[in-house]
Amino acid sequence: MANLDWSQCPAVESIPGKVSGAWVFRGTRMPVQTVFENLEAGMSVDEITEVFDVTPEEVKAVLHFASESLAKPQGE
Repeated sequence: MANLDWSQCPAVESIPGKVSGAWVFRGTRMPVQTVFENLEAGMSVDEITEVFDVTPEEVKAVLHFASESLAKPQGE
């Protein structure tokens, strides 16, 4: 996955010492990377929200942020 500036996504946070500082959904210990891994494995957003402690809105916010960030030309 491209190196995105997750600090600009309000749905996530990174706290030193919490899940080794990985970007996680705000208020949880679920790494953002888990969403992408499970989508790649064939899970739907609904399945991810059923299995993990996140809402559809949180997952969609992360996907929207990643999509918008990747659509921007380099240097913006």
